[in-house]
Amino acid sequence: MPNALKTALLLGTMSALLLFIGESLGGAQGLVIGFIFAVATNFGSYWFSDKVVLSMYSAKAVGPDHRLYRTVERLAQRAGLPMPRVYVIPQMSPNAFATGRNPQHAAVAATEGILQILNDDELDGVLAHELAHVKHRDILISSIAATLAAMIMMLARFAMFFGGNRRDDRGGMNPLVLLLAPIAAMLIQAAISRSREFDADAGGAAIAGHPEGLVSALRKIESASRQVPLDANPATAHMFIIKPFSIQGMMGLFSTHPPTEQRIKALMSR
Repeated sequence: MPNALKTALLLGTMSALLLFIGESLGGAQGLVIGFIFAVATNFGSYWFSDKVVLSMYSAKAVGPDHRLYRTVERLAQRAGLPMPRVYVIPQMSPNAFATGRNPQHAAVAATEGILQILNDDELDGVLAHELAHVKHRDILISSIAATLAAMIMMLARFAMFFGGNRRDDRGGMNPLVLLLAPIAAMLIQAAISRSREFDADAGGAAIAGHPEGLVSALRKIESASRQVPLDANPATAHMFIIKPFSIQGMMGLFSTHPPTEQRIKALMSR
């Protein structure tokens, strides 16, 4: 199944979960409340996610005299994208992300650490990956998915505490449904994010002209980030090129990023 169709189906499933929890909490009225929450949170994600996340990491805008700006400018022209705003994050852990509601309002940010450890070819690969996210409008998709998942978890907890109109055979709220709904939402959000990362890797390699720079960069970033972890908010982990937190085993199902070796294998097989 194409990744775009898979993403649409997963987002639709998550929206349905949100509406279901709203209906469980308050019947028909709760269904309407759930729908209003979905619309309001999606609107907020669309308009304000870039300002919030850039402020969260104390990102500083840079201009044409900066290496990062010049690299983004060259790659954006190659990708046929408007020039995004460019920011440096004052952290030594190597990482980068893109944000913004659409290509006309995009921003690319990279840490000081990534600028120190990557050569020009590797930096091209990383920034081309981020511009591929911009081109695919993945920032908007990921923000909506993350917000929907958060709302599902919040409403489910509220319903567990206060009860609602959906009853099981014993006359009470079915707690299993409300327990599993947030878990399902987290799994769906992670699956969407992993799918978009594979597509951004492929798109970034196409913009850069080859996959080798990104492959080398992914290896360097993963190794260095273990030595110098990123001080990141878990709610924004899906935005970074390498997940700031290491998750293995079954918990990998909840990871917003595929394992780095899988990404490298996919890149080299193209």
